Amino acid sequence: MPEIVPAITAIVIFLVAYVFIATEKWITRTAAALGGAGFVLALGISDAPAAFFSEESGVDWNVVFLLLGMMVIVSVMRETGIFEYLAIWAAKRARGRAFPLMVLLMLITAFASALLDNVTTVLLIAPVTILICQRLALPVVPYLIAEVLASNVGGTATLVGDPPNIIIASRSGLSFNDFLFNLAPIVLVLLVVLIALCRWLFADAFRTDHDRVKEIMALNEREAIQDTRLLKQSLAVLGLVLVAFVFHPVLGYEPSVVALLGAGLLVTVTRVTTEQSLQDVEWGTLAFFMGLFIMVGGLVEAGVLGAVAEGIAGFSEGNLLGFTGALLWGSGVLSGIVDNIPYVASMSPVVAGLVDANGQPEVLWWSLALGADLGGNATLIGASANVVVAGIAARNGYPIGFWQFTRYGLVVTVATLAVSSVYVYLRYFALGG
Repeated sequence: MPEIVPAITAIVIFLVAYVFIATEKWITRTAAALGGAGFVLALGISDAPAAFFSEESGVDWNVVFLLLGMMVIVSVMRETGIFEYLAIWAAKRARGRAFPLMVLLMLITAFASALLDNVTTVLLIAPVTILICQRLALPVVPYLIAEVLASNVGGTATLVGDPPNIIIASRSGLSFNDFLFNLAPIVLVLLVVLIALCRWLFADAFRTDHDRVKEIMALNEREAIQDTRLLKQSLAVLGLVLVAFVFHPVLGYEPSVVALLGAGLLVTVTRVTTEQSLQDVEWGTLAFFMGLFIMVGGLVEAGVLGAVAEGIAGFSEGNLLGFTGALLWGSGVLSGIVDNIPYVASMSPVVAGLVDANGQPEVLWWSLALGADLGGNATLIGASANVVVAGIAARNGYPIGFWQFTRYGLVVTVATLAVSSVYVYLRYFALGG
């Protein structure tokens, strides 16, 4: 059991910061996260070793440096005109029609998120989306929200698609093929559900400006390329980075290391200045992540998340089906409130203990993965990809509010968790798969 005073203090700090993050009326969400982190450290709930060096309760530097490296690569690639090229290409493929365009972008995002990871994918896709919407006079925010929802759903399918899956794999020993075989089928179903929901949720966004459509259909996307040599260099480095992402379990390099090596190589071999390479780095987003990780780490250090995880686990005695449902939905709820990475880091040892001690089947791991990955769609801070897209949107003049995201994300989360519950029951209980 956690000590009562540190636990209550950590909860109060988190809730107060959460209110500021959700409202953003008085201070920015970055300031709220850093302020909450400051109180956690100042009051001794966590300390420097725990906040900066602990894998369980500290800043996840792998996420921070993965973002930094990819932001530098994106910044250099922006100089080539490749994003304008892709924007025109995608708009022409959809013939300027609003809903088919959203579906195309969602499918690209979902499948790329499964092969790479959802954070890297949205860093590459979001700038293209903003340019497309500007060209076609479409509202930017609905398209960005739809993409980030698709990235979290698509990333659920594979071991490398979503950071929580990597944590689960390291604890469980499950392979890439295990994730693909067990989660990819339901992800394909969930994508269909998501597309149908987006057709309803964003119905007001599907207006067509026929004059803009005629203009973009008359464009030659190749004319958007401004620096062919830099484009070739950038694509070569990006290709190496993406291959290393896919094979990182074999190569032994963390994605963050791969991203930093790629960024360093790209800046070294090109004529892009340091200032140009850093101009699109979302420093506020990186600071927000650090503050959020320290705040949630305070909940870990005070024993709050551990107690919650044990409480969920306590439901397992003699009722595997009931516990599987509680784990799936409990993970979905908690991953929407706190970032799903520290939640899974806290819950994985509990699930591992149950599997090892009682010989429980792997369905527990799949329930944890589905709940945490899909629950990340519930709020703006539920998953790393959400925060990244919000930062890119704000930088380009299209801020996404906490409740603006949540009113869509919550509907999608409930629907996808409900469908996942049926899948888990049918595959692992009714059909014994």
